[in-house]
Amino acid sequence: MKRLVASMALLVAGAAHAGPVADFTHSKQYLGLQAPSTQEQRDRNWIPESERVVHYVRPADADPAVTHYLRDNIALFRRDRVTAASPLVVWLPGTGGAPDHAKMLFGTIADQGYRVLGLMYDDMPATGQVCQHDPDPSCAGRLRAKRVFGEATTTDIDDPAHETVVARLVAALRYLDAHYPGEGWGSYLDAKGAPVWSRLVVAGHSQGAGIAAFIAKRYAVARVALFSSPWDYYHANVDGQNTRVISAWVNGPSATPPERWYGLFHAREPQARNILRAYQALRVPPSHIRVLKLDPRKHGSAHGSVSSDFTTPLDQGGKPAYSDDWRFVFGEANP
Repeated sequence: MKRLVASMALLVAGAAHAGPVADFTHSKQYLGLQAPSTQEQRDRNWIPESERVVHYVRPADADPAVTHYLRDNIALFRRDRVTAASPLVVWLPGTGGAPDHAKMLFGTIADQGYRVLGLMYDDMPATGQVCQHDPDPSCAGRLRAKRVFGEATTTDIDDPAHETVVARLVAALRYLDAHYPGEGWGSYLDAKGAPVWSRLVVAGHSQGAGIAAFIAKRYAVARVALFSSPWDYYHANVDGQNTRVISAWVNGPSATPPERWYGLFHAREPQARNILRAYQALRVPPSHIRVLKLDPRKHGSAHGSVSSDFTTPLDQGGKPAYSDDWRFVFGEANP
């Protein structure tokens, strides 16, 4: 309850410069992420694979200090494809999402020889909800710096330091290494317990893709795979017109070179034009971008269908129709 009150106080305080943000703390999405995963959520949507190893890690088991956003982290690999040198794909879901929403994608990534870690994190409110109407070009970058690294850069969100993306990542890898010591999870942490970024592929959907891009700007990672984001921008008066301007961090220098950046999005999603502008600002090579066009399943959104188990289109055999596109943006782990 204290966290909910604090969240609302911060949102009210931020309204003076960022515009009103709807109260998300009573929403079905938010509340659904505050309870541990059910067995049904664990079991659903897997495409069977005899060589696949899957581990579910409750965030509070990895770090008892974590008390919010408690859906499982999901770790997996294939016994017949993974090697000691295989990179780790860290997948970050979008706003209101959870790792168990992208199991079909995880299976495809594991087929490429990667270890995969779908990471739960504090994913509400979205960056766009807070910053789109803030005239400060640094708003989105400050919010992401706090959410990812725990830096005291903004009061617009109240994510605790132990619940940042990096803190959760480290805790999950330590847990996996302690409980499955022969599987190589500890090799993605250095002697000081920090992520070995050069061995990580950072990836995500929507807000998660923005976080992946933000990390790749700061650290040289093995690869970046962006699904339908970022579209960080703010409204500014340019020559007397209200104009959407790409956030400052997107145009900034990158520790990860352009040839390691990949991205995709759906041609019909509402932010398609802004996503493409952002990919261009991030210097993603045009040949590394896929534009998807198939109709979503179950009347789902084009935006979600690029990765969601529930709405991504299926081929005649019942497998994800975007598998080739997913394989393209991740590549082979051990070429």
